[in-house]
Amino acid sequence: MALSGVHKDRGELRIHENLDELGTDLADYIAELSEASVKERGVFAIALSGGSLIGLMGKLCEAPYNKTVDWAKWYIFWADERGVAKTHADSNYKLAKDGLLSKVPIVPSHVHSINDSLSAEEAANDYEFVIRQLVRTRTISVSDISDSPKFDLILLGMGADGHVASLFPNHPVLDANNEWVTFITNSPKPPPERITFTLPVINSASNVAVVVAGEDKAEAVHLAIDDVGPDHPPLPARMVQPTKGKLVWFLDKLAASKLDSSQFSE
Repeated sequence: MALSGVHKDRGELRIHENLDELGTDLADYIAELSEASVKERGVFAIALSGGSLIGLMGKLCEAPYNKTVDWAKWYIFWADERGVAKTHADSNYKLAKDGLLSKVPIVPSHVHSINDSLSAEEAANDYEFVIRQLVRTRTISVSDISDSPKFDLILLGMGADGHVASLFPNHPVLDANNEWVTFITNSPKPPPERITFTLPVINSASNVAVVVAGEDKAEAVHLAIDDVGPDHPPLPARMVQPTKGKLVWFLDKLAASKLDSSQFSE
């Protein structure tokens, strides 16, 4: 690891020399959380996003993780999904299935994808209903300070515009706080229809990891992490601030290249 430290306000930073090193560290981190959660609760409820994140999780399919992780105890969810068929190249489900889920022994009934046969609004309502049922049975924990679900881990990527899940800058969806899952029909990036966790759900998780690689994301990383003052409206990635959970940033050197290193202690 090139550098690791804690930012005074923005969680733990893990900066890596290259993607291979980042992928190994990410796999270690996920495997450790899985083991701790299974020991404590008997299950591991993890929510995935799309983009390059799944590729960076690829080491979980290799030794030793493919044998040492208790895959039968995993319950898989999506922090966001695109309004396309599950077989479509843009589907976050397809990305995760092809890159991860089909390569490890996860119980099929534990994979809770978003219903692609419904409208975006109906799919959001349906997914929230599914999550509520699983909170009731404590497959997913519940926050002790709100009624929000408390996922063991939510994994997020970040766009060059600073968006996370399908929460885009200056979009009214950032203010959604009465529902757990919501939808948009006017995404600034195609496809226009998307289903997404709301910020209160993300910020209720026990652990949130934001995984970012590439020089094109460096400015957004700087705005999401550094103390940039009130002149910059906060990016969605900056609004990720777990209330009682832990936030970890997994960055490669290129994504971290504009960070103010004086703001975190090694």
